[in-house]
Amino acid sequence: MDYIDQILDKLKDWAQRLIEVLLGPDAQPEAELIPIPVEDRYRRRP
Repeated sequence: MDYIDQILDKLKDWAQRLIEVLLGPDAQPEAELIPIPVEDRYRRRP
């Protein structure tokens, strides 16, 4: 029985990997972008 349990565990792992490849990993919320101030010297006109 232990041999069958090992085979079933491997099949579950392969199935999980296949699902992740086909559907992508679990959805995670996108991180909120943080605005970074940039000094734009080239656009300023004297």
